[in-house]
Formats: sequence, C-alpha cells, structure tokens
Amino acid sequence: MLTEPAATVAGAGPSRAHCRFCGAGLEHTFADLGMSPLCETILSPGELNRMEPFYPLHVWVCAECLLVQVEDYVAPEAIFHSAYPYHSSYSTSWLRHAETYVEQMCQRLSLGTHSQVVEIGSNDGYLLQYFVGRGIPVLGIEPAGNVAEEAERRGVPTRTRFFGEDMARELVEEVGRADLLLGNNVLAQVPDLNSFLSGASLLLAPDGLLTMEFPHLLRLVERNQFDTIYHEHFSYFSLLAVERIFSAHGLQIFDVEELSSHGGSLRVFARHIGHPSQPVRPAVGALRAAEEAAGLRTVAYYTAFNEQARSTKRRLLRFLVDAKDAGRTIVGYGAPGKGNTLLNYCGIGRDFLDYTVDRNPHKQGGFLPGTHIPILDPGTIEATRPDLVLILPWNLSREIMEQMRHIHDWGGKFVVAIPDVAVHG
Repeated sequence: MLTEPAATVAGAGPSRAHCRFCGAGLEHTFADLGMSPLCETILSPGELNRMEPFYPLHVWVCAECLLVQVEDYVAPEAIFHSAYPYHSSYSTSWLRHAETYVEQMCQRLSLGTHSQVVEIGSNDGYLLQYFVGRGIPVLGIEPAGNVAEEAERRGVPTRTRFFGEDMARELVEEVGRADLLLGNNVLAQVPDLNSFLSGASLLLAPDGLLTMEFPHLLRLVERNQFDTIYHEHFSYFSLLAVERIFSAHGLQIFDVEELSSHGGSLRVFARHIGHPSQPVRPAVGALRAAEEAAGLRTVAYYTAFNEQARSTKRRLLRFLVDAKDAGRTIVGYGAPGKGNTLLNYCGIGRDFLDYTVDRNPHKQGGFLPGTHIPILDPGTIEATRPDLVLILPWNLSREIMEQMRHIHDWGGKFVVAIPDVAVHG
C-alpha cells in the first residue's frame, strides 16, 4: 500500500492542520479510521497489480466553530474527474425525493418560465430534469465531466466547473441571479467553504431562496454512521456549525427540515440577512435547542465518538468470522463510498465477501478500492445463491430488500452493519 505523508501521527499530539472555515488549529479527534483509499474510486482490472494510494482518514472537530472535518489530502480535481462513478439517477427512492422537492419548491416560490433555478453539484441531472419538464429555466453546475454529459442528454444545461466566488461573478454577468439556488449533498464535498458560500451569496437574487441538504451530524453520531466518513466528504455539519458559517457570508437560515434520506439529513432554507421576505421559523430554534441539549456545544460530545466506531468494527468482524467458520457464503450489495469506508476500516476483503453487486453499469466489471472485491451485476446473486447479503448502502436497505426479496426462495438473508449488526430473514 502506498501512503501519502500525514499532517500528524494519530495520537501523537495536536495536528498542524487548521480549520477550513475559521482557521483555528485542529487538536481534537472525532474519529480515526486508519488508512483508506479514495472511496469513490472504482479500479479497473489493469489497476489491481499497481500501487494504490491510501490516506489517513482522521477526522477532527474544531473547538472554535464546531465544524467536523478531514484534512485536504487530495485535490478536488482528483476526486471529481471524468470517470466519476456516482450517478444519482440509479436510485429510485432518490429520484422520488428529487421530484417531491421540485413540486414543493414550485408551489412555495411560484416558479415559472420567468424564474432561474441553479443547482450546484447537479450530477447527472437527476433533479433539474423535473424543473425542465415544467418549462422552468435551469442551470446545472457539475465538475465531473462524465456525469455532466449525462445531464446534457437529459436536456439539463450544465457547466463543468468547480463552483466558487469567481464562477459566481461570471454567472451573474451571463445568466443573472438565481431565484432558487440549491445543493443536495454537495456542501460536505466542498474543501473551500468560504469561497463556496461567498459565491452562493453573490449568485442568489436579493429575494431568492437557497436550500442545502446534507447529512446531519447529530444523526451520524446517534446512529453510529461512521462509514459516511471518507476523504471525498471534507466536512460534517450540525445546525450549530452551519448557521455560523452561513452567517459569516451574509446568509440567514430561516427554516429547517429533518429528512430521512442518507440516514438522517437536514434541509436548510436560507436568504440574505436582513431581507424581510422570510421570518425565522420556530423549527430553527427547536433544532438548535435539541443539538445543545445533546451536547453539541461541548468537545467531549465529539471525542466520544471514536470508541463507537471501534466497537462496531469488533462486533461486525465477530459476526462475519462466525458466519464463515459455519460455512456460510457471504456477498455484498452495492458499491457506495460508505461501503468502502466500512470494508477498509474493518479489514473486510475477499476472505469474507466473494463479490458485491451494483445496479450502476458504470461500476460493474470494476473492483472496490483497497479490498479489490469485484463488482458484478445484481443477477449474479440469483445465479450463485449466497447465504448472506451484506447491504453496504444501508440507507437504501428497504429499497434493496424489496428488489431482492427473491433471495428468501433459497433461505438467503440480508445483513446490515449500521447502526449495529442486524440480520433480516
């Protein structure tokens, strides 16, 4: 394994890194998940006999602003490249989520042909296609060229760029300001938060609405979702942290919704500070109070999480060892980033999982990073009839169990590892 130099040795003292928002030194560990490859990387057969880069997956919490974050070991260009494997449109439930959002925003803002909708991190056009279908002008911003091409094929005009303050200025000149500016699961993937949010403030119309969805740190801790940590996710947000960050860039969060997606997410609604169009709603204060009651203003809340991850690792390995010793065959379902964090942190390779499957044809025929587990078509499960199927994208467990319910025909069972090991017959 080829490793890059770390900013510090885990447990050997304070990190030399600084908070990407406020600049304070990072000294407190949230989770140390060892060394891991880039989790959104899919290897080709020709890459299996080459050196593979691994990086420290050490997560810190800033004692000043409470932002949980990993260090910038890899440039964004190395992550969101022309062969980026994640396509949002392969999840039926996520498409329903997107379509519901479009319906709600059209009603809430009375959007029409006169409006301008901009999505940052628009992926393959999974969401903006529903605005296009209503005749509403849209623009997608997506740095990964291959998924941006998919969006264009769906009729979604897309700029293949990384969004920041400079790009925002250009867009204001070219297309004007956005009545609705949105980003779903993009905020965590932004290394330069200050440029990103400064750009968002510039691009948002004076009376415009900004919505951002991101996994909720409170739920990550509460539900033991350590596998949602990987290098491609630079930051992990509570409402307390995101309010402070938005405010520093002239944006006021006036409403918040708690969502079930991705194991528990927040959708925040923001406007320019001082604009009278949207009063702050009670949900914001209620969630802020809930986070404070849970202890999110204390460093001890964050530093206790590391042992949760370690304990889950031990329990999962005990289960898999016992299953293999009993002669059971085990395969995986899915090839998500979270699954790669779980497998690499726990040391689960082909000695435990014969293979994994994924509906995304762009991943089939490849191999998971680090573990080199092959990714096959879902039909392989019926052909080989394994005893256990470990669902790696646990946030889609219900959808997957419904799609694959025929495994019960031969006595097969599903296994989910997060928040704890559970077998579903």
